[in-house]
Formats: sequence, structure tokens, C-alpha cells
Amino acid sequence: MRKKWLLSIMGIFLAFTLAGCGSKTVATTSGGNISQQDYYNEMKKSSSGKQTLQQMILDKVMEKQYGSKVSKDKVDKQYNSYKKQYGSSFSSVLSQNDMTKASFKKNLRSNLLLEEAVKDNVKITNADLKKQWKTYQPKVTVQHILVAKKSTATDVINELNKDNSEKNFKALAKKYSTDTDTKNDAGKLPAFDSTDTSLDSSFKTAAFKLKTNEYTKTPVKSQYGYHVIRMINHPAKGTMKEHEATLKAQIYSKDMSNNTVLKSVISKVLKKGNVQIKDNDLKDVLSGYVGKSSTTTSTSSN
Repeated sequence: MRKKWLLSIMGIFLAFTLAGCGSKTVATTSGGNISQQDYYNEMKKSSSGKQTLQQMILDKVMEKQYGSKVSKDKVDKQYNSYKKQYGSSFSSVLSQNDMTKASFKKNLRSNLLLEEAVKDNVKITNADLKKQWKTYQPKVTVQHILVAKKSTATDVINELNKDNSEKNFKALAKKYSTDTDTKNDAGKLPAFDSTDTSLDSSFKTAAFKLKTNEYTKTPVKSQYGYHVIRMINHPAKGTMKEHEATLKAQIYSKDMSNNTVLKSVISKVLKKGNVQIKDNDLKDVLSGYVGKSSTTTSTSSN
């Protein structure tokens, strides 16, 4: 039932490959040869060629400033997480996105380096934390039964009114649920919190209202059909101080999806990298990033 997606890990720049400049022949034709110099001259005029140079420069300065904070193990762990998520379709998903395993790992590393840059350049204030705290929900664990018709969901709820045990919910899930991923496991879903983006908002809203062992008394509609949700564990929210690290992580995660913040962070990283463009035709390639204000604020305060 949960949505699956391939991580958008290209940052702001486009990952691309550009041949080096030189006299070596790239291609031969009956109408003449194409040299590396010819190719370079054409590529640097194109938007994709300029984006290539941007990405190559960013990769260099990011590695210099944050490379020590992103280990191979960290990249491999994230890679294996995606591989597990997609299972047998992982290779085909990579192919559909014009990626190899190696290029995907490279992009994962670029994204992790960008995360470190965001953490280093974005200041999170107490006001930011308070704002995030208002919508914060700790990770909850639920089980659900998904059906096509509202009337069927109502029938399931009537059965739970007679017996709200986990054992009975398991039996009902096996009998009624159309969610093939969970029906044979009592309808259990992986734990999720308020930042989850794989579940419908209607599902999350209904789930967060439940206390442990409570279930939804009316069918919950989503894009998949109708759900009956039972709360297995809804921990107390606690205090903001207890969850400060999690709140900060959630704020940084939002910042990673905000182009305004990312451009500001990249601007600071590039300035620190002391980048000098030697080709006059490409002197403005970083004009969208270098020279802007270096002040960066968290998205949560915007």
C-alpha cells in the first residue's frame, strides 16, 4: 500500500558526463572528424554542458569540505536500504532512470554531502523547533485492513465491535484485506511519524487520533480504498527537549527539499571553495549562486 519512489538525489545541478578538452578524435564521419575540442566548444554553449561544469565544481568543493563526514559505509547503508525497498525490481528501476549501481551510489554520496552542507550552514532557532514541535508526532505502529467498498469496511468495524483483540484483527485482515503486502502479517505497517510521505494524509490523520488498542469507528478513505486502522502502539509525545535531535533532523529534511535554502547553502559552499573559472566563455556559469547573500535561514521559520 505504501508509495514507492526513487530518491531525488541530483541536488540542484544535473549530473552529466563531459569529455575533456583536447585534439583527440571523438567521432569520424564521411563529412569530417569531430575532435574533443570541437565537442567541448559545442558543449560549453549548451545548458546541459554548463550544468555539467556546475556539478563537477560542486562535487570538488563538497568533497573537500565535507568528504570526511560521509563514509563509504554510510553510502552503502543508504544504497542497501533502497535495494531492499525495491526488491527484485531494483535493477529495472535504476535502468528506467538511466542509472547504474555505481552512478546511483555516486549520486547518493552527492546527496549526503549536500546534507552535511545544509547542517553546517543552516541555523535552527528555538522558534524553528517550537514550530516543528506543534505538528510533531512520535513514531506509531498500526495495523490496517484495506478493502474496496465502504460497506465492507463497515462490516469489519462491526466485527471489531464484538472482539477488538489483535488475534481477531489478524483473522479479519487475512479474510478481507486487499493489501497483499500486509494481510498475512495481521495488517501491520512499518512504524511512521508525522514526516512520513508514503502514506495518505487522511490515513495518518486518522491513525494519530487513536490511542493504543483503539481502532477507527468509521471507514477511512484513501486513494487505495477504505481502511480500518487499529493502533498497536502510540507512545506519549513527551517534551520538546526529549525530541530535539529528531526535530532538527525533520527540519533539515525539509530544507533538503527547499530550492531556496539549497541555493543559499550552495552559494556559501562555492564561495568557500574559492572557485575560479578560467574559460571566459563560462565565466558566468555560477552567477546564479555566487554573489548572492550568504544569509541562510531554516525553512521552518519562513
